[in-house]
Amino acid sequence: MDLHLSNKVIIVTGGAKGIGEGIVRVLAGEGAIPVIVGRNAVDNQQLVNDIESAGGKAWQVVAELSDPASSELAVKAVFEKFGRIDGLVNNAGVNDGVGLEKGNYEKFMGSLHKNLVHYYLMAHFALPELIKSKGAILNITSKTAETGQGNTSAYAAANGGRNALTREWAVELLKYGVRVNAIVVAECFTPAYATWIQTLAEPERKLQEINSKIPFENRMTTSEEIANAVAFLLSDRSSHTTGQILHVDGGYVHLDRALANA
Repeated sequence: MDLHLSNKVIIVTGGAKGIGEGIVRVLAGEGAIPVIVGRNAVDNQQLVNDIESAGGKAWQVVAELSDPASSELAVKAVFEKFGRIDGLVNNAGVNDGVGLEKGNYEKFMGSLHKNLVHYYLMAHFALPELIKSKGAILNITSKTAETGQGNTSAYAAANGGRNALTREWAVELLKYGVRVNAIVVAECFTPAYATWIQTLAEPERKLQEINSKIPFENRMTTSEEIANAVAFLLSDRSSHTTGQILHVDGGYVHLDRALANA
C-alpha cells in the first residue's frame, strides 16, 4: 500500500535511537523526509548517513528538549530548511524512576520537562505549518499511565498527560483538518531496555518472565511494528482517524495475561 508519504517533512523527536530510530527508518523507507530532533549530534548524523547511504532522505537538528527554548529553535530550523512541516512525532522521553516515596518536587518537575512539556511545545510551535499542510501529530505514550509500574510517578503522570493531550488536541484541531493520534507502547526491546535489563540480578530469567506475560506470541513488540503503525496514522490512508489512543503491544494492556500461559 502506498502511504502517500513521499517527500513529506516529518519531525521525529528522540529519533536517533530505539523506537525513534525505528520510526525514522520506516518513514524514510516510505519516501518521507524524517527530521531527527535529539540531543546527540553524532547519533543523529549517523542515522541520517545510514538513510542517505540507502538512497533515502533525512535531516537532523540538535536540541535538548528538556530546555523549553530548544523546541522553538528546532521547529524554526526545520521550517527554514524545508519551508514546510507535514507531520510531528513526539517520541523523546525517558522512564527516569522519579517515584513518590523517594522523589521530590525538583525531580518530579524535571521529569515532566523531559517527558511531557516538550510534547506541548513542539506541537505549539509546529502548529502554524501543520495547519497549512493539514498535517498530523502522533504522540508516543507508555502503558505506565494505565497500568502503573511503581517508583515512576513522574513518568506515569507524563504519559497520562500525553494521552489527555492527544484527545484534547484532536478536538481543538478538528476545524483545521489536523489529525492527532497516539500509540501506547508496553514492552518493546530497545537498546535502553537492554541496558536496564542487565542491571537486574538475573537478566535472562527476568526477560523470559516478561516475554511470558505478553499474550500475543510471548514476545516483545519490535520498534518496526510500532513504526509501521506510526507511518499509517501519519498518512492520508488513515484520513478519518483522529483522537485515537492505539495500543501496539501484543495485547499486554487489555488482554488477560494469564492467556499467555494457557
